[in-house]
Amino acid sequence: MTGEPKAQLRIALIQADIEIGNVQANMDNMLGMMEKAAAANHKPDVIVLPEMWNTGYALDRIQELADPMGQETSSMLSEFARKHRIQVVGGSVAERIEDRIYNSMYVFNRNGEQIAKYSKIHLFRLMDEEKFLQAGQQTVTFDLEEMKAGASICYDIRFPELSRTLALGGAQVLFVPAEWPHPRLHHWRTLLIARAIENQMYVVACNRVGTSGETDFFGHSMIIDPWGEIIAEGDERETIVTGTLDCKLTDEVRGRIPVFEDRRPYLYFQ
Repeated sequence: MTGEPKAQLRIALIQADIEIGNVQANMDNMLGMMEKAAAANHKPDVIVLPEMWNTGYALDRIQELADPMGQETSSMLSEFARKHRIQVVGGSVAERIEDRIYNSMYVFNRNGEQIAKYSKIHLFRLMDEEKFLQAGQQTVTFDLEEMKAGASICYDIRFPELSRTLALGGAQVLFVPAEWPHPRLHHWRTLLIARAIENQMYVVACNRVGTSGETDFFGHSMIIDPWGEIIAEGDERETIVTGTLDCKLTDEVRGRIPVFEDRRPYLYFQ
């Protein structure tokens, strides 16, 4: 991109239902909702997808369902980004690398080029992730034009060390694709707001809706500013949640309350 720096980034969160184990239906639905978001009067700069949107938590069949090397997913998201000149934070998908399955996020710029990939590093035992998935081994930041972003996925937000590490690495916004279910709505909202306040950063969280087996997912996708104020939040229906990030606000908030300058890390890790 050339020209004047952008002062704002418009965000569209694709709060979709996911049909467990039906990859083609999920890809069709996701692409349709993305096209709808792209056609809005106020075209988004960034589209964000939920967690494991290609397969859902069909872990008993994940070896056969997972996308080999993420090729099909990457092709679809790259083509969309290039066609519409929209950046895509591709939620996460089940990705197969040889015989290992990862829960991975792909990020594409407006030219359709992959600029980041992150694999979930904290696996959620309550959904047996550790029995079927491999944990990622590195943290990831990436540039969305004027803002530096950090990657996390669902359960990762229960680990404040991760978001703080990303913030210390310069991240001004944290992206959180998720499949976060009832009855833990209070945890979802509280943890996301806490991550925003303590790190003085935007938090952009895209959760799914619908039911898989006996598990209900509540949506409530959110955009939270660095003061901890919610600037957009979905309900429990399939929808597109939109909001705008001020590219300068993170630096302004960090300047007002100098949390990072006042840290005493040599006392924290004894």
